Amino acid sequence: MRELKKLGHITPSCNTVLEPVTAMINAPLTTRVSHHFARIPVENISLTPGDTDQFEVPTMVAAARSLCDAQMDAVVWNGTSGCWNGTEADVAICTAITDATGVPASTATLAQYDAFTTFGFARFGLAVPYAEDVTARTIQTYRQAGYSAVSHANLGLTVGRDMAYVPLDEIRRLVRAANSPEAECVVVVCTGLPAALIVEEMEAELGKPIFDSVAVTLWRGLQLAGAPARIEGWGRLLRGSPRTCD
Repeated sequence: MRELKKLGHITPSCNTVLEPVTAMINAPLTTRVSHHFARIPVENISLTPGDTDQFEVPTMVAAARSLCDAQMDAVVWNGTSGCWNGTEADVAICTAITDATGVPASTATLAQYDAFTTFGFARFGLAVPYAEDVTARTIQTYRQAGYSAVSHANLGLTVGRDMAYVPLDEIRRLVRAANSPEAECVVVVCTGLPAALIVEEMEAELGKPIFDSVAVTLWRGLQLAGAPARIEGWGRLLRGSPRTCD
């Protein structure tokens, strides 16, 4: 067990997707990397103060401290709140976690920026399960970070636990609707939506990368934990193929 790299995930309490999907993706790495989860209270996704306040720094630091009692090699906030609370909110979370625990940290949103940099992309199609106002705020946040959502589609959901139960055919339609000729990739923003399960097939259909939040966060977390890996079957990002479709 001492040889395993340990990645800690701060998890929205309503989320039933990211833990099993992370385990599925990590299957080839079970002798190299272990994953550990701390839940913070999250119910609904909206721009109301009660919902945006679910992601405050002290809450994140407390969760990170509990994870690091088990000596994590890195910690990730496996949630996309930075998309509506702003990039600076996620940067503050990571800085506070590292200051408190001494381990590197990232978030689903910051990890997506790293994926854009790796692939050299700046224009994307946005696919989200969220309501219109959260979708608009997400587009604004990415634009301020230098990335343009040239097309988008959303499902209008606000209850966090409902996002796990969106049928895969509906997620396929969402990804297709979010795509456009101008988009260099499609980004699925939400760690509570099981979109990672259809990334490989949809990349083949659309002929471009699809970045799912759970997969992107895992990809960056592995890097920070000192265990970067090529993983087959989950899309070009995890396969390590930024420049080819192979």
